[in-house]
Amino acid sequence: MLILTRQFQVRIRRDSAPARPRGAFTLVELVMAMSIMAVLAAIAIPRYASAISAYRARAAAQRIVHDLAQVQSLARTVSSSRTIVFKSEGYVIANLRDLDTASTTYTVDLSAEPYNASIASVNLKGGLRQITFDGFGVPDTAGNLTVRAGSSTRTVTIDENTGKATVQ
Repeated sequence: MLILTRQFQVRIRRDSAPARPRGAFTLVELVMAMSIMAVLAAIAIPRYASAISAYRARAAAQRIVHDLAQVQSLARTVSSSRTIVFKSEGYVIANLRDLDTASTTYTVDLSAEPYNASIASVNLKGGLRQITFDGFGVPDTAGNLTVRAGSSTRTVTIDENTGKATVQ
């Protein structure tokens, strides 16, 4: 009984004590927090934009590398030559039907989403803007392509002997 009474007394004391004012943020604290967040955002946004352009350039270059490997493999598989023609906004693979509409040739538009990139330069031997893989998968030329997305660039190098493309 004594314990209950003490607990009751403690409860009464707690309940009867004057209420403390609740803690809240002052206007000065809110303005300071918003100022700090604005400074951090001003620092982060340019870095985010450059990271996005670097990602897009790398993704576009990887797409070119994978499509070159596909064309080379297809040329070996069907034992006939296959050609890929480069333009500033993308490239076309001749004699290959598009995956979406079978009535058109396979065209890749790098200037569209998600890449928003372009082929800035094509430096192939002989000044050509196309590569033809023969029935054995050997390219008729070699060189490099420069892909640009925003301020970022990536270079795709095509080996003369093997036709293997790599991103640098």
